Amino acid sequence: MPAISFCALCSVVSQSAEKDLCVTEKDLLDRIEVIVGDITALSVDAVVNAANESLLGGGGVDGAVHRAAGKDLLAECRTLGGCPTGEARITGGYKLPARHVIHTVGPVWHGGDRREEALLRSAYRNSLRLASENACESVAFPAISTGVYAYPKPAAANVAVSEIATFLRNHKLPKTVVLCAFDETTAELYRSRLAEVQ
Repeated sequence: MPAISFCALCSVVSQSAEKDLCVTEKDLLDRIEVIVGDITALSVDAVVNAANESLLGGGGVDGAVHRAAGKDLLAECRTLGGCPTGEARITGGYKLPARHVIHTVGPVWHGGDRREEALLRSAYRNSLRLASENACESVAFPAISTGVYAYPKPAAANVAVSEIATFLRNHKLPKTVVLCAFDETTAELYRSRLAEVQ
């Protein structure tokens, strides 16, 4: 798989803004952390929930987030009217250590010919946009779509690292993105993709 490369300058209007936003690859990598753990236990400004389109809870990460946050999260989610695949919505964190929950819906894997990659990229990008717009300095992501939605983990890791790195190049917030893996195998996939960022 080819290495992920970045141009030296950010595409911004003013030179002063360009100076503020541009980061070196080292700076960028310093802003991305990989851990193995329970995303519901993280003390970050926002955790990303791998939700379904109803936003009313489910299995896997979704169920864990709702159980840990408590019934008030479900009550707020009922007011949102769902969320299409690839988009994201933000709520309070309630009983979680995190201040916010960003709910995003990743695609179900159908073999790769139903815009799965584009939709997964959109899920990461829209989640990061909401984090930035809501002044979140730290945000934690699970491996979106790699559970019951069966997105291949190596391909999903590549999308995650690529989209996060691209976003951080051009935005001051979030300052830190945590890739929270369920197991060491997934964490190692993240680390190998990050090693290709040049």
